[in-house]
Amino acid sequence: MSALEAEGLNTYYGKSHILHDVGLVVEEGRVTTLLGRNGAGKTTTLRSLVGLTPPRTGLVRVFGQPTTGLAPFRIARMGVGYVPEGRRIFPNLTVEENLQVPSGRVGPWTIPRVYELFPRLHERRGNRGRQLSGGEQEMLSIARALLLNPRLLILDEPSQGLAPLIVREVFRIVSQMRAEGISILLVEQNVRMSLEITDDVYVIENGQVVYSGPAAEFGADEERIQALAGASAEEWNLDDILPAA
Repeated sequence: MSALEAEGLNTYYGKSHILHDVGLVVEEGRVTTLLGRNGAGKTTTLRSLVGLTPPRTGLVRVFGQPTTGLAPFRIARMGVGYVPEGRRIFPNLTVEENLQVPSGRVGPWTIPRVYELFPRLHERRGNRGRQLSGGEQEMLSIARALLLNPRLLILDEPSQGLAPLIVREVFRIVSQMRAEGISILLVEQNVRMSLEITDDVYVIENGQVVYSGPAAEFGADEERIQALAGASAEEWNLDDILPAA
């Protein structure tokens, strides 16, 4: 069974038609990455999937259950965690207080366990959100979503604005979550690094899916990678990203 399926999504902001018949599938236990340039429709796609910007037409199913038209909190209760662009932590609450906010589902992820995954958060547990670095805020945002014990985790630009060493850490954590059996839908600008941990790729341009296929196949298309990644593209070593076996 697929963790998530979307068919024929057409989403509007007012009269502006943003998504045009977008469809994608996230298979259970796999990482699926949605790539595209700024303004292509990636974030709108995620918001459509979790009910924040409902599509005008189209179907969404989560673990086989229709979710089109459901409120976001109801979709979350089905085992969907969402880490939005910009982190959205509570700046005046401490790390510990931020982690106490989620109304968690029963499961393996607890505050002590996320502290094991994010030792830096444990060190900073008494600091307020606004006192954290960008990387620490991203870790806190992911940790908070894990406390919902999701079966599907949706991440929007987790590496945005972070230093390269912190980016590596974030991607290592994403890889570890896949090893834990969590299905992941990732939106990411860092094309090369995301391909190292991704199973399946979709590319969106002007609100339309223009490519879908295995990450390994897409990674062999250097011309398309350059078109997406631009002049800032870097070669990343897989050994720098993933933990040793």
